[in-house]
Amino acid sequence: MTITSSPWVHPEPSQSQLHLDVVPENVLHALAAGESASFVPRFVSPYLAGPECLSLWRMRSGQIVDTPTDAPWITRLMVDPRVTAPVGVAGFHGAPDDTGMVEVGYRVDPLLRRRGYARRSLETLLAVAQGHPDVRTVRASISPENTASRALVSSYGFVETGEQWDEEDGLEIIFEVSAG
Repeated sequence: MTITSSPWVHPEPSQSQLHLDVVPENVLHALAAGESASFVPRFVSPYLAGPECLSLWRMRSGQIVDTPTDAPWITRLMVDPRVTAPVGVAGFHGAPDDTGMVEVGYRVDPLLRRRGYARRSLETLLAVAQGHPDVRTVRASISPENTASRALVSSYGFVETGEQWDEEDGLEIIFEVSAG
């Protein structure tokens, strides 16, 4: 399986119409520059254009300039066809590393949490990882205080493997699961 810019759909479309769409490169760079006012709701919501997500856009914008092959892997828009604007973002932190590890990340608009969007996005990301021959391990790094996210990954077989210090987010607990 090759990773493309096509939308990633939920592995059980009868359960969820949520899909993960690539953020167009011009939109990604504009969000990183704080220039989102002209975008239609199809690409941004107040949350995605707000200060909580600015460092994410800056990081990913720089990443695809430095490593263009990461573009189809990284942060995608969570799209629920019943909602006007994206409900959040989800994707991998990049292409698989030399050991076959990919790390998942997801954020849901605080006004839309507790509706299953993170769960459905994680299911989609796991299906993508399982379908790619270069992926052997899926990782999630989560703040110790984020009990909802820790419970979510644990429910999909992720196990705690250690901890790390993230310059932006502080202490994170590392969870991993086999992609096989």
